[in-house]
Amino acid sequence: MYEPNVVGDWHEYDEHAGLRVRVHRLEQQEPPRGRDDAAEGLTYFCLRVTVENRGAGHSTIHLEDGQIDIRIGADGESAFLDWRNSQFIEGFDVYPLRRATAVLFAAGPEAALAQVDVQVQLRVDDDWAERRLWTGGIGLHEGAVPAGGAGRESLAREISNFLRDQAEEGTA
Repeated sequence: MYEPNVVGDWHEYDEHAGLRVRVHRLEQQEPPRGRDDAAEGLTYFCLRVTVENRGAGHSTIHLEDGQIDIRIGADGESAFLDWRNSQFIEGFDVYPLRRATAVLFAAGPEAALAQVDVQVQLRVDDDWAERRLWTGGIGLHEGAVPAGGAGRESLAREISNFLRDQAEEGTA
C-alpha cells in the first residue's frame, strides 16, 4: 500500500540510483519580494524541496512550477503558489554528494494550513520520476502528522477502539 511521506522525510528513487528528495521546513513566512495582490486575505507559508545526489554520476534536475502541487485543508483545496517569489530548480546538474533546493512560497486560509499536502514529480535527465506525496502542517514539527490526518497511529487507534467495542458487544 502506498503511504505518503511526512514533511522532513527523505524519499529515494529506485529508478534513479542515489537520488533522493524531501519536502521540509514547512513554516509560516512572508515572501521576500512582497505579497502578491491575488493572495489578499491569505496566510503565506514557505517550504523547501531538496534534491540530493548520493550516486556516482551527476544528474540534471528540473523541478519547476508545474511539477509541484500544494493542497491544503481537509478538502484538499489548491493553495495559491506565488511563482514570483519562489525559486525553482531549472536544469541544474547535481553532482555526487551535492544538493539543490527549491524554495516555494504559497498562501491559503489560515484555518486550512494545519494540513498541507505537497506532491512532487521530479524530472531527471529528461525522464519523469513517479509522483510522491509529503504531508504535514503549519505549526507541526517535522516528522509529525496532522491531528486529522491519515497517520498510522490514528488508524491503529481507530482499529483498536473498533475491536474493543466489538468484543464488548459479544460479551454482554
